[in-house]
Amino acid sequence: MIRSLLLFCGSRTGHDPAQAALAVALGRLLAERGVTLVYGGGGVGLMGLAARAALAAGGDVIGIIPRALMTAEIAQAGLTEMHVVETLHERKALMHLRADAILALPGSIGTLDELFESMTWRELGIHDKPIWLLGANSYWAPLLALLRHLAVEGYAPPDLPRLAVDLADLATLAALLPPPIARQTYSHS
Repeated sequence: MIRSLLLFCGSRTGHDPAQAALAVALGRLLAERGVTLVYGGGGVGLMGLAARAALAAGGDVIGIIPRALMTAEIAQAGLTEMHVVETLHERKALMHLRADAILALPGSIGTLDELFESMTWRELGIHDKPIWLLGANSYWAPLLALLRHLAVEGYAPPDLPRLAVDLADLATLAALLPPPIARQTYSHS
């Protein structure tokens, strides 16, 4: 069962407002399902949007940030847990340790670095956690085409593109998560 999800995504919001809306909806979904969001600890870009949305919806959020990025990524205040590490390698190792599954939203080379390392570790059998891609407007299509190209050209096994599953939408992700948690309601007598 998935109790925690590692999120890789941009420290910018990008030009397509649908991506920002997706990050916010993801944060809410994780909180509703009782799934802890594990991420890089920043308060900017898509990662900050997802973290704040999860917190606002009553979810748990674990941030893991290298000391050197606390200012650049403007460390998000008010997280359930914040771990400050010394290197990016420590960050990635601890993020993987704390998560049951991995999801990438749109981002830049940092997101791709984290995603590729996760895919490499899975290909090598270091972990067997599911890796999912999610982005509005076919964001990941060029990456998936590149992965297929690597396999066709003989530089990768034919199943390489299957290491990371492109999810159609947030509803597809929701179907992979636990059902919504029951919230306590109180009546005033």
